[in-house]
Amino acid sequence: MRTVAVVGASLAGLSAARSLRKQGYDGRLVVIGDEFHRPYDRPPLSKEFLAGTLGEADLALESDGEDLDAEWLLGARATGLDRTERAVRLADGREVRADGVVIATGAAARMLPGTEGLAGVHALRTLDDARALRDELAGGGRLVVIGGGFIGAEVASTAYALGLDVTVVEVAPTPLAGPLGASMGAVVSGLHTDHGVRLLCGVGVKGLSGERRVDAVLLEDGRSIPADIVVVGVGARPCVEWLQGSGVELDNGVKCGADGRTGLAGVVAVGDCANWYDPRTGAHRRVEHWTGARERPDAAVATLLAGGAVEPGVPRPPYFWSDQYGVKIQFAGHAVGADSVTVEEGAADDRNVLAVYRRAGRPVAVLGMNQPRLFMRWRKQLAAATS
Repeated sequence: MRTVAVVGASLAGLSAARSLRKQGYDGRLVVIGDEFHRPYDRPPLSKEFLAGTLGEADLALESDGEDLDAEWLLGARATGLDRTERAVRLADGREVRADGVVIATGAAARMLPGTEGLAGVHALRTLDDARALRDELAGGGRLVVIGGGFIGAEVASTAYALGLDVTVVEVAPTPLAGPLGASMGAVVSGLHTDHGVRLLCGVGVKGLSGERRVDAVLLEDGRSIPADIVVVGVGARPCVEWLQGSGVELDNGVKCGADGRTGLAGVVAVGDCANWYDPRTGAHRRVEHWTGARERPDAAVATLLAGGAVEPGVPRPPYFWSDQYGVKIQFAGHAVGADSVTVEEGAADDRNVLAVYRRAGRPVAVLGMNQPRLFMRWRKQLAAATS
């Protein structure tokens, strides 16, 4: 291969570029990113950066002096992939022709329809999002977080520590029931009420009120929640619209194999936009976590450089962490399909617990709250048992 184009300049794209050089690729390397920023770390955006305890320089993912001998095209949005010409088309009219393509365009935050242009309404996905929200939170007031997932919970936790009046609205009966299951989702989301943050579950949002600036969140049950600031944390959509008509199969992202390979030769996908096949579950799954974006590009790059000739391995079980109200939450594996959850250490009511999920007696996932050592032991056992 003479030229490889990595489309996406966040963690997954940077990891792919690093892996290309690490695995011996010495040809032309082009990294394309739609943001103007160099690669930065996203997890702190909802925590330390939002709280003002971490600066922008601390978010940098590239080490001092790191040189991948790459061409960086930043502020350049990909608009198409021409399979015949093997070219990535950009919004400014340029094309990047490549022998190999790594798709790493990530995901974008979902917003509530009709809220465009209404001041005080925020999503949190990018550094620019975090800058704008941080400035607003510094003024204090009443914050309503729509969505009780991990991003929403982290923003609520940070805002609470900053002294804001915080309400979390979640349409599901139990927050985090999807990734953690209902019983442990209730335990983790109980951190909100432990700290005096209002948690309203089982009710949807009808809309927002306010002329130029938001002043309330209107619920489906008729209630109105006063708000000076609103954060919408209702999930993310994979950024794959630019691949329409390219021949790359799209299904909740880029549909690919257990090593990131797509149906097009010389094209692989990694990161939040990649819907990888998981041999453990026999299904495809998008893994929107830091560790997946960091680890999985190694396998995708290996298959890209080998022309698909390598046998795909079994990816490590998905792993993610969250910090809320001073509690470290860690999770690995798949809660879906588990038929039992047992507490192995600590007590759920104390938010200091190690819980193991099993299917037919076999461990399939593990959750830790302030149990880092024991959790890591279980995580290694889980990886060994499912490899």
